[in-house]
Amino acid sequence: MKPLVRPESPPDAPAIHDLTVEAFKHAPHTDHTEQIIVGELRNADAMSVSLVAELEGSIVGHVVVSPVSISDGSAGWHGLGPISVLPAFQGQGIGGQLMREALRQLREQGAAGCVLLGDPAYYVRFGFKPEPALVLPGVPPEYFQALAFGSGVPRGTVTYHPAFDAGG
Repeated sequence: MKPLVRPESPPDAPAIHDLTVEAFKHAPHTDHTEQIIVGELRNADAMSVSLVAELEGSIVGHVVVSPVSISDGSAGWHGLGPISVLPAFQGQGIGGQLMREALRQLREQGAAGCVLLGDPAYYVRFGFKPEPALVLPGVPPEYFQALAFGSGVPRGTVTYHPAFDAGG
């Protein structure tokens, strides 16, 4: 059964928190603050897109996208993540479904592009690739990837919303 992907609504917040904790519990390369980041983005009204995947009335996946700043002044860029799927539902295409819908909505909003931090082997299927002109300090460049929706990729250092410093 394919889950329903829909916008987050206020009553979803506790389930999203718990899902995010579970999804990252045994993940490598995490400081386990993803649920705090999501909560802080929500509290700051800094979510460009926030979607849940619902299956038989239960939330099994979530993705959030928030604006980023680029040191060259380029506007309209966003950062995707965290993206979470309950462990029992991973490997079933739910994360991909959330990714495609989040990117579709960003394009519809007129975004210039999207960046993310993640496994290049996974995110290449959505068009993401490392862009040497974009830098996220302290991160191996192959894991910081971009997808431009328009003509080009900006040059500069990317800064995520202050919520990404929460709890860390």
